[in-house]
Amino acid sequence: MEIKKSQFVTSSSEVTKCPTPNKPEFAFIGRSNVGKSSLINMLTDRKGLAKISSKPGKTQLINHFEINDSWYLVDLPGYGWSKVSKQKKEDWGIMIEEYLLKRENLACLFVLIDSRLEPQLIDYDFIEWLGKNEIPFALVFTKTDKQSKNKFQSIKAKHIRQIKNSWEEMPLIFESSAIDQTGKEQILSFAEEIISNFNA
Repeated sequence: MEIKKSQFVTSSSEVTKCPTPNKPEFAFIGRSNVGKSSLINMLTDRKGLAKISSKPGKTQLINHFEINDSWYLVDLPGYGWSKVSKQKKEDWGIMIEEYLLKRENLACLFVLIDSRLEPQLIDYDFIEWLGKNEIPFALVFTKTDKQSKNKFQSIKAKHIRQIKNSWEEMPLIFESSAIDQTGKEQILSFAEEIISNFNA
C-alpha cells in the first residue's frame, strides 16, 4: 500500500466524539515514550503528522488521522507514565477502555513494545485484557535500530516465551524502526489486506 494522502482529523476526549465509524481504523498504543508518534510519521512519510515529544505523556486524547480518504489511523495515549496524577491515569484508562470496547470499526490495535526491554508486566496485563475482550491486535517491536540484531533476537525470544505461557496461538509480530523504516512495508501490507476484507 502507498499512502498518498494523510491528514489530521480530530482529537477526542471520549469515544462518542470520535469521527463517524464508517471507515476501518487501526489504532496504536503502548507504554509512554515507546515511539508511537515516530512510527505513525514513518508509515505516512510525514515527519510532523503526529507530534513527537521527548517528554512521555504528550498524547492525551484519541487522535484520528484520515489516510487516503478511505481509512483511519488512530494515536492513543500511552500507558505506564508515572508522572501524572492518579485521577489523570484513571481518566485515560476509562477513555481508552471505552474506545477499545465500543469502537465497532476498529480493525486492529497495534500494541507497541520497546525492543530494548525484556517483558514488562504492564504490557502483558494489557495484552491479557485484550484477549479476554476479544479485541484484535498485533504486536510491534519498536526502535529495533537501537541495539544489535543478536541482542534484539534474544529479547524477542523472551517475549515469545512470555506470550506462549498464556496464548495457544501467537499474535502477529512486526519489527519496526522509524530511523531505517524497518517494518513499514509489512505493516502497511497487513493493513491493506484487512481493509480489502473490511470493504468486501
